[in-house]
This record gives sequence, structure tokens and C-alpha cells, in this order.
Amino acid sequence: MRYIPHTEQDIKQMIAEIGVKNVDELFDSIPESLRLQNKLLELPPSLPESELTAYLKRLQKRNTTSENGSIFLGAGAYQHFAPILIDHLISRGEFATSYTPYQPEVSQGTLQAIYEFQTMICLLTGMEIANASMYDGASALAEAVIMANRINRRSEFLISRAIHPEYRSVVKTYTKGSKFDLKEIPYTEAGGTDLEFITKNLTENTAAVVLQSPNFFGTVEEYATLTETLAKNGTLLIVAVAEALSLGILKPPGLRGADIVVGEGQSFGLPMSFGGPYVGFFATREKYLRQMPGRLAGETQDQNGKRAYVLTLSTREQHIRRERATSNICTNQGLCALAATIFLSTLGKQGLREMAVLNVRKAHYLKNRLAHIPGFEVKFSTNTFNEFVLECPRPVEEVLQKLKQDHIIGGYPLEQHYPELKNSLLVCATELNSQEEMDRLADKLEEM
Repeated sequence: MRYIPHTEQDIKQMIAEIGVKNVDELFDSIPESLRLQNKLLELPPSLPESELTAYLKRLQKRNTTSENGSIFLGAGAYQHFAPILIDHLISRGEFATSYTPYQPEVSQGTLQAIYEFQTMICLLTGMEIANASMYDGASALAEAVIMANRINRRSEFLISRAIHPEYRSVVKTYTKGSKFDLKEIPYTEAGGTDLEFITKNLTENTAAVVLQSPNFFGTVEEYATLTETLAKNGTLLIVAVAEALSLGILKPPGLRGADIVVGEGQSFGLPMSFGGPYVGFFATREKYLRQMPGRLAGETQDQNGKRAYVLTLSTREQHIRRERATSNICTNQGLCALAATIFLSTLGKQGLREMAVLNVRKAHYLKNRLAHIPGFEVKFSTNTFNEFVLECPRPVEEVLQKLKQDHIIGGYPLEQHYPELKNSLLVCATELNSQEEMDRLADKLEEM
């Protein structure tokens, strides 16, 4: 829909209709001290279109991107190959909305796309049902924690400290007014969650154990041995996946005992885009269907016996009584979920696996290369996917700044979230990092 500003005559008619003298009266509720008082904002003069375009390009060149540099930064946003047909297909007019349709059965194409997305998420996670998508991985994890409380009416949660710090922060924000008791599980010297701590600290009030695999340090968590203990205690297992591509090679969380699997789908065909928009996914067991947030599209038959799609579940307060709503999530990231669906459909099972294998090989090549540089050390000796922790012999900010001068984004500094990991970087390598780029990073670190 095009934006057409109001004419002066339109404004006069509207003001007369609502009974005010002028537009300024509409802002009477704003204190005088906060108004500009007819002062103009101190903005530079406008530029001709050609000069403005040139100015913005100059600003753009100040950013280090994959087009003018090398990126080894992961930590929840990953540089992956995306087939160009994704941009073409999601640009079609009928898909230009992030909303689940409010008259759903009319929008068969959109519902089918959502249904296919749900199906693929179920296959990847090993779960029985998935919803129409969430805002992002962090909010999906927070919704999973709240859902666990609805299921078993318990308020204590054991949350791994190896979960993405920003995910944990969002969980704390979501649950701040709910009197939930969030206890952190420490990580071991190997970089994995301390499973012994979990078994020793389970109580009859523990609603869920919350893990991430691969975790924030890149470690692939081994949690299958937990499931029997948790089941006996009536405790749920929530598993988050920040790097969705890992599902192309790792055993699905649902087949390893998870009750709820959530994650971030940015790796499936979405650009890093300086942080968003992304798409969260949410999958669980069928017995928890009515406790799941968001929406769910289903397949059925119409009166003529033909295949049709419907909005099967919509547990939002706009559709049912507020006290019965499972979430106030107002939309799904429909356009981003569509991009992920096209990505997965294009690559297929084998293509997704091959891309995941490439990530493992590239990351292990880089890990071995950097481990042999004097003064640098790989922090954790464990199985990883495409990220690992590198301990530096000097302050990481100094290291990153020197790399930046050569248009290299060298990794994510961990000390800001983990004070004990001083001078440590989280380094990521994907299928788009060439051997030449990785060798160049190693050479620059050797020079330091």
C-alpha cells in the first residue's frame, strides 16, 4: 500500500470534524518544557538525490562487511550462503506481510507456506508439532520457559550459563514479574554444561532444565543421559538452538529427550542485516499442543474433498478470552519464515547436511591453524560445530582493533559476559570463509 500524505484541505477537514482549532492542540498533553517552541531541529540542509546517494555510500564503506572484509563473528548471527531465488520469491506482492492472515482460509498460499515451515522444523528438531514461528530465538526461549510453568505449575528453572547471554537476559525480562526462580548451571572446564550440578540440584519444584546446543562457546552438549532422571522428577527439558544450521548434521534434540525445542532460524536464508529481523522457531510434543504460544496452521480437506489449509490453533488473547491466552505474541515473522522455508526446500536434506559438514570442516581447520600460533590457545577441548573459544596473549580489544585495520572482524569478546574468560574470543567459521581468509587471519595474529 502506497503512502499518500494528507493535503492541507484534508487536514482542515479532519481538524474541523474532531473539534480542535489546529494541529498543535492535539499535543496539549505534552508539557510545555518538552516542546521545541517553534524552534527548528538543528539538521543540515537537504541534499540533491545524487549527492545524498553518494554520501550514504561513503557512510556504508565505513562498515566492515562480507563484501569488503572477512567476518569470523558468530555469537547468534551467522554468515551463510543464501540462494538468490529467495529474494525474488519473497518479493512477490502476495507475500509482502509478516502477519498471519486474519481471514486465514482465504489465504491458502500463505497458510501452505506456514504449514511447510512447521513441517520442516518438526523434521529438523525431531518434535511432533511446531508453530508458525516466533520473533527470534531469544523470545522463543522465554516463551518456552513460561510454557513449562503452565504445564507442570512449577516455578524453579535450572538454566545453563552456557546459553547465549542475550537469550538469558530476555528470559529474565519475560519472567521478572512472575516470581520464577532462575538458577544458573555452571559450565565445566571442557566448555559444556555441568550435568552433575543438575542432578544434585533437582527439586520437586524444578519446572525445567534449559540448555543450548551447540552452546554459546560452540560446544555440542551431551544431555541424553539426563532425560530419564528428569522424567522421573516430572521436569521438562528445554533445548535452544542459536545456530540452526547445526541441525543439518546433529541428532535432533527431540530424539535426545527434549520436550521443547526452540531456536533462531537466521541461518536458513536470512542475511545478518546488522541484527534483524530474524525468525524464531518453536517445536514441542503433541501432548503440549494447547500450551504452545503463537499459531499453528493445519492441513485438511474442503467440502469437495480437495486439500486445504486452515489456521488450526491461535491461542492469542485477541482470539480467545485473555485469561486463557498462552501468549500475547501479536504476529509471526511470516516473511522471514517464508525465506527459511524456501531455503530449506532449495537445499533439501542432502544440501543442508553438506553445508553443515562444510562448517565443521572449516571451523576445525581454523581452530587447528590458530592453536599452533605461539601465545594463542583454544580454550575448551571439546566437540564443536562452527564456533570455538580462542584465548589471546593480549587484551582482545587490542587484537580486534588491529584486525579491523585489515578489514577483519576477528570474533566476539567474551569477557563482557564472562569475566573469568579474560582475553578470550568466540571465533566462528562458516562455509563462506575461504581457506585464504582463514590463513590471512592466522597470519595477522602471528604478526602480533
